[in-house]
Amino acid sequence: MAPPRGRGGFGGRGGDRGGRGGGGGRGFGGGRGGDFKPRGGGRGFGGGRGARGGGRGRGGGRGGMKGGSKVVVEPHRHEGIFIAKGKEDALVTKNLVPGEAVYNEKRVSVQNEDGTKVEYRIWNPFRSKLAAAVLGGVDNIWIKPGAKVLYLGAASGTTVSHVSDIVGPTGVVYAVEFSHRSGRDLVNMAKKRTNVIPIIEDARHPAKYRMLVGMVDVIFSDVAQPDQARILGLNASYYLKAGGHFVISIKSLPRQCSAVR
Repeated sequence: MAPPRGRGGFGGRGGDRGGRGGGGGRGFGGGRGGDFKPRGGGRGFGGGRGARGGGRGRGGGRGGMKGGSKVVVEPHRHEGIFIAKGKEDALVTKNLVPGEAVYNEKRVSVQNEDGTKVEYRIWNPFRSKLAAAVLGGVDNIWIKPGAKVLYLGAASGTTVSHVSDIVGPTGVVYAVEFSHRSGRDLVNMAKKRTNVIPIIEDARHPAKYRMLVGMVDVIFSDVAQPDQARILGLNASYYLKAGGHFVISIKSLPRQCSAVR
């Protein structure tokens, strides 16, 4: 008498398809129709538990890059910036405040030879123009450990936090932002980063914050205004040291305006 094809038959659930209790693994192990080969052996569709590819979760690692021995961190040619080499390479900065994220970015912990752990923050080039410039091969950003930086157009502090990592505890970042809404996030970020001085003021009037800002080595400008070159020049006349440098982010015209003269 043939056994029933329902629950608990030849292949367990689903009859003779090699399900739980039958030939093959747990799931589609015996294949569809009985003799189709499994996709990867073990439990689930493919090698890992409930995954198609290997590790736990779709495609291996859980939540992206992991730290430890699987990740090697190497210095980038721009001082204070690093490359984390693992399953996927990533641009990173050494976290000035270990254990703290600024905008829910991923973090990587790497153990040194002496047993100490160093935490790095992944710098997303799709959220930071400066990171995009570094990955794009810009010659020099002039921002390095110990530098004093005037950052115009700081917004909520995403890129400012990475500049804070780069300059380190011996440097300082004067972050100017006009919007009070973004400025609240900037101020909250600066509470834990002692090398960031938030300034909620209009960068068109640099004299208004002359009591807060000292002479700087670098000015980074990302104000996205038609007169941003003039704004940069005004701030440079007040605060840029002789022999100092500036970096400016200029928004290009959209394609439909390319014929405008």
